[in-house]
Amino acid sequence: MKLTTKEITLVSLFTALITIGSKITIPSPIVPFTLQWMFVALSGMLLGAKLGSISMAVYVVLGLIGLPVFTKGGGIGYIVSPTFGYLIGFIVAAYIIGKAVERMKGNITFTSVLLSMSLGLAVVYTIGVSYMYLILNFYIGKSITLAKAIWTGALIFIPTDMFSAVLCSLLGVRIARQVKEIIEG
Repeated sequence: MKLTTKEITLVSLFTALITIGSKITIPSPIVPFTLQWMFVALSGMLLGAKLGSISMAVYVVLGLIGLPVFTKGGGIGYIVSPTFGYLIGFIVAAYIIGKAVERMKGNITFTSVLLSMSLGLAVVYTIGVSYMYLILNFYIGKSITLAKAIWTGALIFIPTDMFSAVLCSLLGVRIARQVKEIIEG
């Protein structure tokens, strides 16, 4: 796969934005609230499925090779962190959001974008909570019920993440055409 200079620049920009978003945190018991989700959603919406997911994959790879881009640093050991599943979910969500927006073929509305972002968020929660549950119970040895994993890993974040999705949808609908012109032009 060959990327143009513009595409590499946009991928790098969103990789940098999610890194910045990971450093703005509000602590919670297991999974901290960050601004990462906002940049995951925007990367998929504005860059499309391919470039959005590439930007998230680059972010994950940079963190795994040791650069301190994740909320709590970086390194290969992050794979056994309870929150690593959310990072995997970011890649998948950016792809899903991007694919949904691409299928809108220029008929981008707030409601359709918000629905695609909600689907992406559900994917992040599903992968993230499942991974957290498995790592805590079967690797770390900290017994947690599935209900508690769902509560601490998803339900408490729905209001803030949906608020971010609404803001991203409003912003994305306004600037989607300009970003598409930059990528294609």
